[in-house]
Amino acid sequence: MNTSRPDSASGRTRLRGDSVLKAAVATAAVAIIGLLLALGYNLYSGSSLTISKFGFSFLPGTTWDPVHEIFGALPFIYGTIVTSLLALLIGLPISLGVAIFLTEKIKGRRTTRYLLGTLIELLAAVPSVIYGLWGLFFLSPLLRQYVETPLSTYLGFIPIFSGTPFGLDFFTAGVILSIMIIPTVTAVSRDILNAVPNSQREAMYSLGGTNWEVTRKSVLPYARSGIFGATILGLGRAVGETMAVTMVIGNTPRITASLFSGGYTLPAVIANEFTEATSPLYLSALVELGLILFVVALAINVFARFLVWRMTHGVRSRVR
Repeated sequence: MNTSRPDSASGRTRLRGDSVLKAAVATAAVAIIGLLLALGYNLYSGSSLTISKFGFSFLPGTTWDPVHEIFGALPFIYGTIVTSLLALLIGLPISLGVAIFLTEKIKGRRTTRYLLGTLIELLAAVPSVIYGLWGLFFLSPLLRQYVETPLSTYLGFIPIFSGTPFGLDFFTAGVILSIMIIPTVTAVSRDILNAVPNSQREAMYSLGGTNWEVTRKSVLPYARSGIFGATILGLGRAVGETMAVTMVIGNTPRITASLFSGGYTLPAVIANEFTEATSPLYLSALVELGLILFVVALAINVFARFLVWRMTHGVRSRVR
């Protein structure tokens, strides 16, 4: 009797603790969903004026004229897509190469791996306004003189390289964004590659594979879903980046095939013009741009989750 009572009390205490923990995590999960819904509702209600006036024509509209209160979002959507895709095109191969170098090529050198990994991760701690200043005063003139001008001179017959380079354009914004996403994509890809079981490598080595063959045919296929997730994380940062892009993209609401022309992005126009919005319709148009950015970011994450689920489901099906 003397021993059963403490055990029973201890069991009730554990059950009570489990119940409290379950209620706390459930509350946190519901709060996050509620926060997401509240954010979407506030953006929708704040943009009700432009939604009622322009309707769906706000999305494909190409005119942004606050004086005459004519608003269209397409130039900013186009600028966001172009700069983000360019950032991925430049940043993804570099990030993946660095991750492979850290995990596969210098695996035995722990100090070197640690130092290089820390230095790369420190790039993520640099404020975006610093990247913007660096891009404006250093990178932009450098790209204009040594990259954009030769490309325009010799490959100007290709639409994306046509026009006169000024340095403040889609190309410079894309390069800045690629530098900003490299720490995120590299760190996540490195962790994913580190998680690949050594049995995958040893099996390939036992068949006589070289280091490159082991990486290409065994490690990368095993980690592809995780690497894809890292890419989406980088894309998410590129889509939502504001200050650095605002300082180097030229701030011109224009749709053009040339990467050497000025442009505008959704976050940049909101940050630049929010304090200048004097009329309710102008303010509503900027809030609707924020709603579009919110929906685009949400759609990217949902799409990424869906693809990762499909890849994971495919792997499990093959294992069975």
